[in-house]
Amino acid sequence: MLGHPARWLALGLGSGLSPWAPGTVGTLWSWVSFLMLEPFLDDGHWLLLIALGIAVGVWACTRTASELGLADPSCIVWDEIVAFWIVLLMIQPATWLEQLAAFGLFRFFDAVKPPPVNWADQLFKPRSPQAVGLLQGWGIIFDDLVAAFCVVLLWALWWF
Repeated sequence: MLGHPARWLALGLGSGLSPWAPGTVGTLWSWVSFLMLEPFLDDGHWLLLIALGIAVGVWACTRTASELGLADPSCIVWDEIVAFWIVLLMIQPATWLEQLAAFGLFRFFDAVKPPPVNWADQLFKPRSPQAVGLLQGWGIIFDDLVAAFCVVLLWALWWF
């Protein structure tokens, strides 16, 4: 599964290969990597990293999903990684407990997919027998971006 750079990225450096809750493991990887990189990156660098992560992630997710023949395989976790970076960046400064709460909220929106996340999840799914293309690769990431937006919106409303 990790024989190509696109797969390395899409599978979250292997975190997506977890037999238990790969999306949760990918989100945990996101959190750990954020904590490791945070001392070295300012907001501008984070925004650049996230923008590049989304752009390269669309390619990596498209290629990996296409090779697997699935529209949105659960082993692809790059979408969770980039989206949770956004959440963590937007809630800073945050205590460990606040970050844990954001983690729980993000996992809820990503796993349960309440509106509008369910709408975003279905928007770019390929219609049978359509092949997986860049639009579907974007769709893999898009629903997680919407989930991140929902968390940040709730966070802002709570603090307001």
